[in-house]
Amino acid sequence: MDRPAWAPDGVDMTRASPARMYDALLGGSHNFEIDRLVAEQAKKLVPDLPRLALSNRAFLRRVVRFLAESGIRQFLDIGSGIPTAGNVHEILQSIDPEIRVLYVDIDPVAVTHSRTILANVPGADAIQGDLRKPEELLATAAGTGLIDIDEPIGLLLIAVLHLLQDDEQPAQRVAALRTALPVGSHVAISHLTSALRPDAAALLGDHSANTSHVGIRFRDRAAIEAMFDGWDVLEPGVVELPQWRPESDRDLHEAPGRSLGLAGVGRKI
Repeated sequence: MDRPAWAPDGVDMTRASPARMYDALLGGSHNFEIDRLVAEQAKKLVPDLPRLALSNRAFLRRVVRFLAESGIRQFLDIGSGIPTAGNVHEILQSIDPEIRVLYVDIDPVAVTHSRTILANVPGADAIQGDLRKPEELLATAAGTGLIDIDEPIGLLLIAVLHLLQDDEQPAQRVAALRTALPVGSHVAISHLTSALRPDAAALLGDHSANTSHVGIRFRDRAAIEAMFDGWDVLEPGVVELPQWRPESDRDLHEAPGRSLGLAGVGRKI
């Protein structure tokens, strides 16, 4: 198996990665054969799975524009994955070229590729970091000089918390980040859910646990809402991905009641 030029040495090309599977579902090119195979297997179980990926990407675009228009001028995107068309920094810097964006991912492929495309982009960078170690992650982020921990931050936790298992305490990780961030900071969370389509969620959860071994955890509404504890949740609350402030019919990739994802935005007050 030939190693692509963008793939760093040491990366296991025989094991699927959630970031690269997501890239494959979005039609990206930075994934391995195993990622495409596992994504195709999942699509056979739930054929409208690519619509979920599109819904999540559309939510991300809407929420970063909203936060920029609300005055946030620095963003920490944890679990950023493989950059695709309409990257966070491209959206934000088209609004204000002075906005700063730091991408964080645990996957070295995601970080390596991010650094490649950001090589000549001022105000944007990427680091490797682990959401399970929030204090260490924030210290590394501050060390880049891009993120000022004393100023409001737009914290993006998009499709990443469902990669933490229950014993890794995802809600507590969010709480630790909230505690460390200043008043005026915002968090945006999207998360896979079993709330609306439990049968489809069960199929994908079983596939994740026993076939792909990527460890995706579908959660009910109460568990996802608990991640916003301590934040002032903005309207319309924690809702299906397409229902968070859609701007046009183009944002409605999934029919009402059909989304496998919930999302919301909170503000620290």
